[in-house]
Amino acid sequence: MQKYMRWSGLLVVLMLVLAACSADSGGSSEPSAEGSTPASSGAGGTADCDADEFGCVEIAEGDPITIGTELVITGANESLGLDSQYGAEVARTMRPEIAGHEVEFNHQDDGCSAEGGIAAARALVSEENIAAVIGTSCSSAGIPSAEILSAEGVMLVSPSNTAPSLTSPETHQPFYARTAHNDSIQGLAMATFVCEVLGLTTAATIDDGSPYADQLAAVFAESFPSECDGTITAEEAITVGDTDFSGVLGNIAADSPEFLYFPIFVAEGALITQQARETAGLEDTILAGADGILTPDWLSAAGDAALGAVLSGPDLAFSGDFYADEFLPAYTEVSGEDAPISVFHAHAFDAYNMLADAIEAVAFEDGGTTYIPRTALKDAFFATSGYEGVTGTLTCDENGDCADAKISVSEVQEVDGEIAFVRIWPEE
Repeated sequence: MQKYMRWSGLLVVLMLVLAACSADSGGSSEPSAEGSTPASSGAGGTADCDADEFGCVEIAEGDPITIGTELVITGANESLGLDSQYGAEVARTMRPEIAGHEVEFNHQDDGCSAEGGIAAARALVSEENIAAVIGTSCSSAGIPSAEILSAEGVMLVSPSNTAPSLTSPETHQPFYARTAHNDSIQGLAMATFVCEVLGLTTAATIDDGSPYADQLAAVFAESFPSECDGTITAEEAITVGDTDFSGVLGNIAADSPEFLYFPIFVAEGALITQQARETAGLEDTILAGADGILTPDWLSAAGDAALGAVLSGPDLAFSGDFYADEFLPAYTEVSGEDAPISVFHAHAFDAYNMLADAIEAVAFEDGGTTYIPRTALKDAFFATSGYEGVTGTLTCDENGDCADAKISVSEVQEVDGEIAFVRIWPEE
C-alpha cells in the first residue's frame, strides 16, 4: 500500500532497547498505511512490565489490539464526534495492524459533557487491555476523562479538545495529549482577524460556561484590546439548554458592538444566531462563532440567519495531494458522507497514526504475547518530534500540545444556491 506520511522520528530514551523502527524514518511524506514493524523481542522482557507503575497491555498471539474512542456521537453535537470517529476509522483502513495485531475500536460517547466523559472513561478503563484512547471531542468531557485515564496509565489523545487548561502546566494530566490546536492560539487569531482584516474596534462575547467556550471567549477578550486597542463592551454567559436569549442579547445590544463572538455549540449557537438577527441594536453587528459550530448541522439549524457570520477554526487547507486524492475518498467510503461533517477528522487520523508509531516503538514479544508498557508508551508519544501528518508537522511538548496549529476564518455565504462555509482568511 502506498506510503502516506513521514515517520515521526520518535526521539525516545527508554529502558527498552532494540525497539523495532522503520527503515524509512524521516523519508517519504507518505508513510505506509500498514504497520511498518512487528513487535520486537524486548531485552528486558516481562521485567519491564513489572517495573512499570501501570504494568503492560498484554495481547495474546492472534488477538486484536483495542483502541478506545471517546467522542460525542449522538445528540445535537454528534457531527463533531462522528467526524473524528470517521477520521480514526480511515486511519485504521489504511493501517489495519499495529505491532502485528489487527486493530479493533471500542467506541464510547462522551456526550460533550463532564458526566458523559466520566461515564465513557470509566467504561474504557474497565476493559483491562485497552491500549490507548482517541478522544475526547469536547473539553468539558476531556478534563475528567484525562484524570480518570491518567490514574490508570492509559494514554488519551484528543483530536478536538482545545481548552488551554488541558495542557496548562498547573492542570495537565500526565497521560493526556492532543493533536488539536490550543485555544490560546485560536482566540488570538480571531482577535487579529477582527482588528486587521475587519478593522473593527468594539466586540462582545457570549460563552456557555463550558471549559471550551469560557476559555476561548476569555482569550479573545484578553487579546482584542492589545491587538488594536479594541474595547470589549460585554462578556455574557448562558446556560446549556436555554432557548430564550433575549435578555443576554438585549444587554449586549445596549452598546451596539461591531462584533459578537459566541464560541459555543450547535443548539444554543443556532438560536443565538437567529435571535440576534431580530434584536434591535445588533442589526449591523457581525456574528461570529468557532469550531464548535463549524458544521453543516449549525447551518441547517440557523438557516438564513447564518449568512454573513464568520467562524474561526482549524485551517483545513492541507498541503500535498494525500488529503484530496486519498483521504477524502476513504472518508466518504467509511462514513457515507459526500464531504467531512466537521473539522477535526484529519486530527483524529494523525492521532491514530502517532499512537501506532509510539506503540510499535515500545512493544515487545515474549512467549507469543505482545506487551506494551504503559509508561513507556506515554514517554514515546510525548517524544514525538517532526511527525509529518495530514495536519502539518507535529511535535509534542511536555504538556501534551502536539499540533502544528494553523487557524483560519470562514464566512457563511450563498454558493450556487446553497449556504456554505467559505474560507476567507488567511489568504492562500
